[in-house]
Amino acid sequence: MANAYTDRKLSARYPTDLAAWKSLAKHYREDMRERTLTELFSRDKKRVARFGLEANDLFLDYSKNHLNATTRKLLVQLAKQANVPAAIKAMFAGERINKTENRAVLHGALRAKISDTVALETPGVPEVWEVLTRMESFVDDVHSGKIKGSTRKRLTDIVNIGIGGSDLGPVMASRALKPYWRDGIRFHSVSNIDGTQLADLKRELNAETTLFVICSKTFTTLETMSNAKAARRWVVEQLDEVAVQYHFVAASTNHEAMDDFGIRSDFRFGFWDWVGGRYSLWSAVGLSLALVVGMDVFKQILSGGRRMDLHFRQAPFDENMPVLLALLGIWYNNFFGAQSQAILPYDNRLERFPAYLQQLQMESSGKSVRMDGKPVRCDTGMVIWGEAGNNAQHSFYQLLHQGTRLVPIDFILPAKSSGASQAQQNLAIDNCLAQAEALMDGFDVEGLEPYRVHKGNNPSNMILFAELTPEALGQLIALYEHKVFVEGVIWGIDSFDQWGVELGKKLAADPRSANASTLSLRDRIKRLL
Repeated sequence: MANAYTDRKLSARYPTDLAAWKSLAKHYREDMRERTLTELFSRDKKRVARFGLEANDLFLDYSKNHLNATTRKLLVQLAKQANVPAAIKAMFAGERINKTENRAVLHGALRAKISDTVALETPGVPEVWEVLTRMESFVDDVHSGKIKGSTRKRLTDIVNIGIGGSDLGPVMASRALKPYWRDGIRFHSVSNIDGTQLADLKRELNAETTLFVICSKTFTTLETMSNAKAARRWVVEQLDEVAVQYHFVAASTNHEAMDDFGIRSDFRFGFWDWVGGRYSLWSAVGLSLALVVGMDVFKQILSGGRRMDLHFRQAPFDENMPVLLALLGIWYNNFFGAQSQAILPYDNRLERFPAYLQQLQMESSGKSVRMDGKPVRCDTGMVIWGEAGNNAQHSFYQLLHQGTRLVPIDFILPAKSSGASQAQQNLAIDNCLAQAEALMDGFDVEGLEPYRVHKGNNPSNMILFAELTPEALGQLIALYEHKVFVEGVIWGIDSFDQWGVELGKKLAADPRSANASTLSLRDRIKRLL
C-alpha cells in the first residue's frame, strides 16, 4: 500500500521550500523576532490556558515560548506538509522507515497490547509477549530464590554490562525508580572500556551472590564484551568454570557466541533488529532493571510508554504533546538559530535523564545527509545537555541568565516527593518555578549596575506531573522518543541509524595509523607506560 511518507521524493531544497516553512520564516522576521515573552503575555490574558496541554499524566505549559496562535498554526501546517501523519502510520505499521539499514522501527511494539495492532505481521512482533513472559518467570524465580547462584546462595547484586542505550537506559531508569527497588536487591552497571567500573565493583561484590546481565544484540560489542570477559574471569577465579552458567544471563541473538561464553539456553533473552540501542530499554535489555524493581513495575513502565504512543497516534497535532515539542524544537533551531537545549529535571532521581536524552536526541538527529543521500538544507539536531535541579543552578545557570546564547529549556517537575521529604520537594518546586519566571521576565531597573541586569526573554517548557511513578517515567521516555522522530521527519533525515559512530570504532580496532598526531601521541604514551 502506498504511503505518503515512505514513497515521498524530497525536493532539492526540502524542507526550506515547503510553503509553511516560508511562511514561518516571514512570520519570524516580521512578527516574532523582536517580540518579547512579557509582551506576548501582556497581549493575551488567557495565554496560559491557550498554551497548556494535558496528555495522560503529564501537563505541558508551553506558554513561556516565543509563539502565538499564528505560530502554532503554521508549525502544525509544516508538520502536515512534511508528511508527519503518514510517517507515524508507517512506523506503527512496521514499514522499513530506517532506510539506510532497511529496517522497521518498532520499539512501540515492545509496549503495545495485541489489540493496538502494531505491526502484528512483522517478523518478531508476535514473539514480544513470549519474551516478556519468559522475563517475568525468570525475575520471579530470582526473587523467590528458585534461581540461585552456583553455591546455592540468593542472587542479590545485579550488574548490567552494556554500552550506549543498553547502559544509559537501565542506569537512568534504575536511579529514577530507586524507591521501587526490591528489598535485598542492588543494581550496578559497567559500561566504559577502561575497566575501572568493574575493578571498583569487585571490591564490594561477592561473586556467590552476583548476577551479570550482558546486553549486546550481536554479542560482539567491543566495550560490552571486554567487560563481560573480565567479569567472567573474576567469577571463575572466585568460584569455578561451572559458576558461569549460574551467574551470567544475556540479552542477545548470537547463540553461537553465547555458547562459547557459557550462557545456558534458559538464561538467554532475544530481541530484534527493529529495536535500536537507544530504544532498547523496553526490550530484554531492561532485564537488569526488571530484576531490581520487579516485573510488575517494569510492566507499568511499558504501560506508560503505550499510553503516550496512543496519544501520539490519536491526538490532533495542535493538542499532540510530542508533536508540539518537536515543532518548538524546529522553531528555535531553524528560525531562532538556537544551537543547544537544556533538560533540567527538579527531582534528583532523574539525574541521568539529561544524559539519556542526550544520546536519544543527538544520535538520532546528528545527521548532515538526508534520507535520499543528499546534504541537508537546514541545521538538524541541537546539542542536548543538562543537570538535575539546584545542582544545575549552582553550575551553569549563570550562562542561561546572563550569557549571550539563546538556550531553550525543558523543566521537568514532579509535584510530590519521590520517597524523601515533601517539605524539601516543595523547595525544589519553588526553585524550579522561580527559575522559569526569572528566565522569562529578567530583571532591570533604572540605575541598576549592568552586571546585575538579567536580560530575561529566555523560552522554556514546563513538564509537570504528580509523582515520578513507573507510569510517568514511561510516558516521559516515549514523549521524547516521538519528539525526536517528528523532528527527523521534517528535516528529511533517518533518525534511526547511527553511522557516525562507526569510523572511530574501526580506527580503534586497528591501531595502525599514518596520522602524524596519532603517531606522536602513541610514541609519547609508550614513554609514559
